[in-house]
Amino acid sequence: MSATSPGASPTSLPPAILAQRYRLERRLAQGGMAEVWLGTDLSLSRQVAVKLLKPALAADPIVAERFRREAIAVAQLSHPNIVAVYDAVGDTIGGETRQAVVMQLVNGKSLRQLLDEQKRLSPDLTMHIGACVASALDCAHRANLVHRDVKPGNILITPDGRVLLTDFGIAKGLGSSDDDLTSPNVMMGTAKYLSPEQVRGRKLDGRADLYSLGLVLYECLAGRVPFLGETDADTALARLNRDPTDLTRLRPTLPYGLAPLIHRLLCRKPDDRYSTGAEVRGELQRIAGQPRNDYTGDTSRDVARNATPSRGTPPATTRNNPRTDTRTDTRTTGSTPTVPSGTGPAARRSSPVTAGRSPTPVSGYQPVRPGRAAGAPVRADRTPPATVRPRQQPNRKFEQKSTPSSLVVGGLLLLAFIVGLVLWVTMGNDDPQGFSPASTAAPDTSVVDGQNTGDNTSSASIVSVRTFDPDGDNVERDELASLVIDNDTSTAWTTVCYQSQFLGGKNGVGLVADLGSARTGTLSVALGSAPFQLKVFATADGEPPTSYAGWGQEIDASNGQEPQTVTVDISTPARYVLVSFNELGPDSSCTDNPYRGAIQEITFA
Repeated sequence: MSATSPGASPTSLPPAILAQRYRLERRLAQGGMAEVWLGTDLSLSRQVAVKLLKPALAADPIVAERFRREAIAVAQLSHPNIVAVYDAVGDTIGGETRQAVVMQLVNGKSLRQLLDEQKRLSPDLTMHIGACVASALDCAHRANLVHRDVKPGNILITPDGRVLLTDFGIAKGLGSSDDDLTSPNVMMGTAKYLSPEQVRGRKLDGRADLYSLGLVLYECLAGRVPFLGETDADTALARLNRDPTDLTRLRPTLPYGLAPLIHRLLCRKPDDRYSTGAEVRGELQRIAGQPRNDYTGDTSRDVARNATPSRGTPPATTRNNPRTDTRTDTRTTGSTPTVPSGTGPAARRSSPVTAGRSPTPVSGYQPVRPGRAAGAPVRADRTPPATVRPRQQPNRKFEQKSTPSSLVVGGLLLLAFIVGLVLWVTMGNDDPQGFSPASTAAPDTSVVDGQNTGDNTSSASIVSVRTFDPDGDNVERDELASLVIDNDTSTAWTTVCYQSQFLGGKNGVGLVADLGSARTGTLSVALGSAPFQLKVFATADGEPPTSYAGWGQEIDASNGQEPQTVTVDISTPARYVLVSFNELGPDSSCTDNPYRGAIQEITFA
């Protein structure tokens, strides 16, 4: 069923009563085949949604029979994530024969509307939607029904976070011997969300719906479907020839295991996918329940832990799980679900619903995701417990082990004096004009119209490096930052130790390199930790931004499973470059918090 259309066109029917029971109030939405009306059940005094087949189609006996079969098929299903069907009626309105299905009224909006407004959703909300739809599909598949049209427009979300699957209009029985009532040369479903077996016209089972669900989840996270051509046919055929772009390149900070789950759903061979919706739901629950927050920080810097947040830990806030209680009699009426935006950093660890109600599971689905709540961040009290900030001792491997004795220094000075005296006497005898030390001309560093006209070999060097930790306390082992520009890969700047490899919900942590002036060139970053996810940002002259939002869109993103040197071409002149970790690797020198990032060297040429 199509989503509610705000400001829908004037009603096409006069006020009427269907089957002497259902009074039509106003039209809520319309699609290619049907209209959805707000109605009142006069017998039970409740509001319902009435789906009316358009008059031109109601005259077609095949279409009318398919419409009737939807009501029969869905009426057999009883599941909190499937829109309930109450009745199927036929009547004459204004001299026209109309077929109608009476359904549960859902107060909310479609996922299509939500994606049109927000473009991308947070991983938490995406997993919640996926688990609910997978549970609904599992119920349908166990009843031997294949939906065949799983798409964002057929997924409804209520303000309290409930997710319902609707529109079984082209559902097909798995073991039915009845005529499908569809042309064998027509692909049933929406081109952007068809499975490969639907495109080829092969026999379907529940795994075709799971493929479509994978496309929906991919779009929720990436902001676009993986396959899109100039025509519907091009779009449908694209998935037969290639695999989708790796999600980790589009959203590098996804919870561990989420991207592989979606890519498994999108396998071209049904045997390579998950076999049931229950299996998908279970995996999503497991991933959603993984701890992703660092509440202990680095023990080497743990001072008054009970008084202040530990290093590497965002301020703790209270969050609510989606309210997913028992089904109520609601249908789409255009109100807006209170769900977080997935377009900004603040939404990456947000809850699907912000209502402060006690959660009740839907079909056993109860996501457990500790983290930052949606909405404005709460600033924690970071007042230091003492008047003097404790200083961390440098890593012992960087400490100078010994110093030369004064005797050795004195001896060297005496030797240098004797050698200089001998040279002065010798050269004075050979040159009657006396000794004149050779001079070396300084390199020409003159600048004409902003361009260096001399041979200044240090023009491409990095002037300074500072740490960047806007989601923490703006300090991240500052005393080690200069080690990345000492031309020595045996030394390194390292982050503090984190409990989570994804930095406990932070947007990232890293280093800002000052190039001295706006310039172009190639940045090389030698990494000493893995696996890693790294983003690079750049900005022109001025002061470097103090937040990730100020840096804008990254100019490059990389990830890998082994330490390596990452190179980035900076084609637009930039003075400041931010190198930011979004995933850290395990470090045996960290005890309670096992993850740490390391950068050995940063160069620019």
